[in-house]
Amino acid sequence: MDRPIAAIGIVLSAAAVSLLGCAANGSSQAGPGWPGEEWPVSTPAEVGIDPEAIDDLVADIEAGTYGLIDHFTLIRHGRMVADYHFEQDYDAIAAAYDTTNHQYNYDHPEWHPYYRDTDLHTLQSVTKSITSAALGIAVDRGAISGVNVPALSFFEAYDPDLSDPWKADMVLEDLLTMRSGIEWSEDTPYTDPNNSCILMEASDEWVPFVLDYPMDADPGTVWEYNSGASVLLGKIVQVATGQRIDDWARENLFHPIGIDDFYWKITPAGEVDTEGGLYLSAQDLARIGYLFLRDGMWEGERILSGEWIAASTAPMVSDINPNNSGSDPGYGYQWWVPDHVGGETLVFAGNGYGGQFLLVAPDYDVVAVFNGWNIHGGARASTWRALQERILPAIGTPEA
Repeated sequence: MDRPIAAIGIVLSAAAVSLLGCAANGSSQAGPGWPGEEWPVSTPAEVGIDPEAIDDLVADIEAGTYGLIDHFTLIRHGRMVADYHFEQDYDAIAAAYDTTNHQYNYDHPEWHPYYRDTDLHTLQSVTKSITSAALGIAVDRGAISGVNVPALSFFEAYDPDLSDPWKADMVLEDLLTMRSGIEWSEDTPYTDPNNSCILMEASDEWVPFVLDYPMDADPGTVWEYNSGASVLLGKIVQVATGQRIDDWARENLFHPIGIDDFYWKITPAGEVDTEGGLYLSAQDLARIGYLFLRDGMWEGERILSGEWIAASTAPMVSDINPNNSGSDPGYGYQWWVPDHVGGETLVFAGNGYGGQFLLVAPDYDVVAVFNGWNIHGGARASTWRALQERILPAIGTPEA
């Protein structure tokens, strides 16, 4: 789920540890680098980034300007040029809150932000973007005929009520672009017990829970953020391929790009939590961004079609906040487009609760990952804009 960007009131002193080392083994290679078991390493200067800008950003993270930040990874030209881990004492932080041990208690340190003392970090709603990629592979391979297929045709086993013509007319693309038309309330605080996402997470049967919601708009006409739509997308992958989406993604997305270690929450009914339940390391999340940056190719192998990449990261919805006097983010296939001009995508992103940001700037050949856990109180700034405001200006011209 996406939730308001915030930070805990008392900012701990973060001990930042650079994991880069001194070697720059990728800088002399021609063309983009590709990660094997690890990313090739370079320095900011060797890939055309002013190192002082990175140093200043890291210093501000250490000083608590961005609240609780756990990790920062930066990739340019396929080389890892920054990889910083920041230690936070989440056991001490959680002591001030309810620590009932269950997977949807966001204050329990065994579940959040890291999964049980591993380097697997909760992605929250960045999960939605990866779910979309897994679904795109199913479309590319013909398991799903396209994005205009009726969405509820995959749910015949649930005997959905199709008496409402709006519900019957909903197609797959309506779910992908958050224009489902389902009457859903996720714009209230997640502390509100009537928030639709919180009600869903507390239920035993997530798919029927979403299917039973009424409609309040003609599908394809109104953008409304809906984590339940992402749950339906995950189930569609299973129905279409015969594999649960965690197995499908492992075989067809994760393993081909070198992701071997992940955790994915499972609901009480045995469904995969495709709205916010995936955990990856920061370095492996960067692989997802890099696959999209490289137009779905991975070392000469086609993983995802360029057509799916283009649709996913285009501002297909460009009026999310029509009354906003500032910049209005766009939305594609479960991907955010925070910066776009005239229909052209400048930056696309995965965005998750607490500060999970996967940011990609294609013109600059850059992927940035920020993991944080800012769920209580307010930070002075958000890493959501750190790429655009702190890193890209340090590159100068995009071609550099």
